[in-house]
Amino acid sequence: MTQKLILVLNCGSSSLKGAVLDNDTGEVLLSCLAEKLNLPDAYITFKVNGEKHKVDLSDKPDHTGAVEALMEELKAHGLDSRIGAIGHRVVSGGELYSESILVDDEVIAGIEKCIPLAPLHNPAHLLGLRAAQSIFKGLPNVVVFDTAFHQTMPEHAYTYAIPHELYEKYGLRRYGAHGTSYRYVSDETARFLGKNKKDLRMVIAHLGNGASITAVANGESRDTSMGLTPLEGLVMGTRSGDIDPAVFSFLAENANMTIAQITDMLNKKSGLLGISGLSNDCRTIEEEAANGHAGAKLALEIFIYRLAKYIGSMAVAAGGLDALVFTGGIGENSDIIRERVLGYLGFLGLKADHEANLKARFGNAGVITTADSAAVAVVIPTNEELMIAHDTARLSGL
Repeated sequence: MTQKLILVLNCGSSSLKGAVLDNDTGEVLLSCLAEKLNLPDAYITFKVNGEKHKVDLSDKPDHTGAVEALMEELKAHGLDSRIGAIGHRVVSGGELYSESILVDDEVIAGIEKCIPLAPLHNPAHLLGLRAAQSIFKGLPNVVVFDTAFHQTMPEHAYTYAIPHELYEKYGLRRYGAHGTSYRYVSDETARFLGKNKKDLRMVIAHLGNGASITAVANGESRDTSMGLTPLEGLVMGTRSGDIDPAVFSFLAENANMTIAQITDMLNKKSGLLGISGLSNDCRTIEEEAANGHAGAKLALEIFIYRLAKYIGSMAVAAGGLDALVFTGGIGENSDIIRERVLGYLGFLGLKADHEANLKARFGNAGVITTADSAAVAVVIPTNEELMIAHDTARLSGL
């Protein structure tokens, strides 16, 4: 075990996730989740050696209070002196950043400049970053951008068919997300298959409550489904994914809804939740679909169909298909969705291996297609925290 450890922080508007990792082994020594920040009943839950306990944050229910509580927990376990650097997930670096970077005043200003591209996320990341700088004085901080991996997309892939001046003036274009996961998974897929990633044409589906898909060729992102924001693309837990933009004027005129109300509906009340009327949790949807619930069955079919359509289009972007990769909570665990998606892709020469597909769950990587398939489909668990830790260690000189 290395003497110096990496603290990884991922801040949301009302939450803070943290993990202390040994960068060499990938071992997580401590993890935490602060919830309901900025509310009177804020709290943080710590997990060490499989044991959990909760700490009340009502005296200081903000991001700074959460980081202070984290520091106290680290001290209690003798870990505070072993933290060598802090890595932060940041959703959007816009066009300013194509790789992770060591934090200074200029970088903070750059993250602030990108707030219009991620108005819910970037301000929260800045709160966590400033709290870390204040409480972990003198330690280097590194930011790792979700958008960075997608900065290799060609112009024809990221440009929207709107007046070009809107891109030039406001940066209105496709940026994508989940880039840290895609970078990790593309490397792991190549290693797992014993190939050079530059020789693989991959389509990677990161499927969770938020879901996206990316074409990777020559080890680089060629296209991705999320756009200016994470709303575009696949059907997700509560997000609609692709939808006719005229829905805004239609609902404004016919349902008397405001832009804010429609945006909120498309982000928080649509997707699996909206179609099924039951839940945004894919496990619940699968269970209720098996029980014959009409809304759940329809939600599942739409999710699978849209995903299969996108895989076909991303194979075009990748210039062909050598490996279809499933990752993320749903991608790693739902054998049902994977097998049914492969059922749509027979025309690409993909055939599901039923038994192998069942085994590739709960953290197990594996090939899930038959030996005579024209391409391989694999399950590769993602590890964004470890990717952030690697970048943080490298850039901070640990």
